[in-house]
Amino acid sequence: MPSPDFKFVFLGQSVLTYKVPLEIFVGLNELYEHHKKHLPNANKQLAGKIPDEVSMFYAGPDNDKMHAHNFVPQDILKWFYSIFDHYLKWNKTGRFTMDINSIWVNEMKAGDYNPVHIHQGKFFTGLSSVMILKLPKDMGPELARPDQPMNGQLQIMGSASGQFVKADYSPKMTIGDFYVFPYDMRHVVYPFSNKKEKRRTLVCNVDIDYDPVKSRTAQ
Repeated sequence: MPSPDFKFVFLGQSVLTYKVPLEIFVGLNELYEHHKKHLPNANKQLAGKIPDEVSMFYAGPDNDKMHAHNFVPQDILKWFYSIFDHYLKWNKTGRFTMDINSIWVNEMKAGDYNPVHIHQGKFFTGLSSVMILKLPKDMGPELARPDQPMNGQLQIMGSASGQFVKADYSPKMTIGDFYVFPYDMRHVVYPFSNKKEKRRTLVCNVDIDYDPVKSRTAQ
């Protein structure tokens, strides 16, 4: 498989931005649009204030909120694994094993939002992600400071502090972007006010088992 196209942002921890291949992008959008009514509702176990959240994959323990299922084709799961493998090796992570824990879609309408939160799976260590599947052409008027638009914006916050540190990242999102970052990086999605269009994203969580001590020093 060829090396993926990506950009690097460093916030103490790493956020890598990948471009989703067209066949993966189309496949996931079609899967959502054709099977949305049959996909399990994911609201009960997610932080988002979003009515339309449905699960495509869940490999955690069965509970009163969710049961194991998979609607995602193997070729798409293989692509996800290849991206997470690239992220970990690029970050000089030592020996590791990984298992996708969950995949779900958020479809936001005007007023929906995702509060500041982190992710976890069966482990507290792992990688999360945000894939941009659909964006409104217009997020609606800003209440103030239109020169710094934040309606519908994803913001990822690093844990570093001090002068000259770039402590958060608000990417200029485009359809087909795929942002990958550690479970414990806080992030938020702000509401937008365009009542005619929706904002659709996909999240994939992968549990990572590795030795954090041996992986702290880059080789």
